[in-house]
Amino acid sequence: MKRLPAEYKPIDEISDLWNVLSPTQINYLREHCTVRHLKKNELIHKEGDKPAYLFCLVEGKIKFTKKGPGGRVQIVRMIKPVSYMGYRAIFAENSYTTAGMAVEPSVVYIIDADAFRQLVFNCAKLSRYFLEQLSLDLGGADSRVISLTQKHVRGRIAEAICFLIDNYGYELDGVTLAIYLSREDLASLSNMTVSNAIRTLALLVNQKLITTDGRVIKIMNEEGLRHISKFG
Repeated sequence: MKRLPAEYKPIDEISDLWNVLSPTQINYLREHCTVRHLKKNELIHKEGDKPAYLFCLVEGKIKFTKKGPGGRVQIVRMIKPVSYMGYRAIFAENSYTTAGMAVEPSVVYIIDADAFRQLVFNCAKLSRYFLEQLSLDLGGADSRVISLTQKHVRGRIAEAICFLIDNYGYELDGVTLAIYLSREDLASLSNMTVSNAIRTLALLVNQKLITTDGRVIKIMNEEGLRHISKFG
């Protein structure tokens, strides 16, 4: 594997997760880490690929999708910097169950999977961190299943928008979401058809909860959106 380019900080300076490692282990980590640039809509891995790396998103946004039995693609997760991905498949030693794709131009650090295993197996604090992350992932997945199957469409799309607020925040104006998703992606994130997503967004606009201009969404009443997300 190529060494990390000189213009990029070592991964242990990007994320304090690695502070638990010894100097020798940090050098080993650096030797097995490099960088990858992703264009918008470029895949980082496909569903069914064998895991070769642990990924750390340092710039941009990544979505994870899964195909259903009818071929319909569902967004199951989205992440922001600085987040790690791919560890479940590495620990399970099986294929990726989702596909990862850049929502916008992104930068990802990649760590060789075998090197990652060696570090985790020889550092109890690092093992504990990823055990906690797996537990949080499982709990979040359980909650999402309930939301996507039991909430009405208005509650689902309000929850999706609140998720985007919590994960990506606002532009400098304090009202514009700092992520620009297509209607197809927003529908996929909310587990509904595109036509239903468009109608539901129009309803939220009429209720003066949001305004839309293409992919730009401005939040006019966050409290009202969260109420709908919780009870809708």
